[in-house]
Amino acid sequence: MHGEYKVPGGKLVVVDLDVRGGLLADVGVSGDFFLEPDEALPVISQALVGLPQDTPVPALAQAVTEALDAAQRAGTLAGPVSLIGFDERAVAMGVRRALGRSTTWDDHEFEVIHPGPLSPALDVALDQVLTEELAAGQRGPTLRFWEWVDPAVVIGSFQSLANEVDLDGARRHGITVVRRISGGGAMFMEAGNCITFSLVVPTSLVDGMSFEESYAFLNAWVIDALADVGVKAFTAGLNDIASPAGKLAGSAQKRLAGGAVLHHVTMAYDIDADKMLEVLRIGREKVSDKGTRSANKRVDPVRSQTHLPRAEVVSMFRAHFEGRYATRPGELSSEELTRAAELVSTKFSDPAWTARVP
Repeated sequence: MHGEYKVPGGKLVVVDLDVRGGLLADVGVSGDFFLEPDEALPVISQALVGLPQDTPVPALAQAVTEALDAAQRAGTLAGPVSLIGFDERAVAMGVRRALGRSTTWDDHEFEVIHPGPLSPALDVALDQVLTEELAAGQRGPTLRFWEWVDPAVVIGSFQSLANEVDLDGARRHGITVVRRISGGGAMFMEAGNCITFSLVVPTSLVDGMSFEESYAFLNAWVIDALADVGVKAFTAGLNDIASPAGKLAGSAQKRLAGGAVLHHVTMAYDIDADKMLEVLRIGREKVSDKGTRSANKRVDPVRSQTHLPRAEVVSMFRAHFEGRYATRPGELSSEELTRAAELVSTKFSDPAWTARVP
């Protein structure tokens, strides 16, 4: 079995191995990294021999660390060990890739879906449907862009309804409140005011990554797509995307036990900050974090920095993704829409779900 792992900003680690009786055998580690002293390479390879094939990444990395430490204490290595351009975790990732438990973007074909306007409740229901289908092996990875007309506030799975939303303000402006299955913060959604999309991928794509690492990994293409439209962006905090002018977007995740990850991104395009403050219980400091210094201005970091219509930005994002990965155009099936509509009726429009965290 053969696996390769390219360290972000670093070097390539290659692992060749066999499996006998459920245990790793004949492990060979190589790559274009730098390692001192030379004698450390066979120590790294031998440290992995005999480990169960389902050993997780942290345990694989720990086995390498302990073997190198033991060799140093025993005096079998000529000097201190230096791993340059890679580390023990990169070796572990190479092992998981060789075993087929960790995959790369190139291992998958993504279906890209961009339906017409749907209700926000139906959009959040589709997140659940498509993620459950991937976990059940009924659908492959999917990138789905949202479109909507009805205004709504979509709150995170664990947010307090009363703390986050001014229900009188929402009623006054005709705004529906919907709770989604992923965590994160509230989304103030009017037609054309933000850019939202959902990426559904197998957990193998983020195998061995911490939650923080997986957010940065799954948002990397978004940052590059922003560069295509003239915006210099970078990862900020756990799950945000920002520019020198302030926050651009937030992302949220939900992982299902069956082996699927929902990764959701919402990007501010042109939001009415005054109305948002009447509906969301957030202070001026948070509005400033979203790209404006005054509540009397619009939250418009994408519009003001790109000077492009929203539809063109979305089109360029899609083109970037399709040029970067193996994709095919797709559409929602009637069965998926029916199942999502059922979930709207039984869950996402149910006050018990919306107020499950009062």
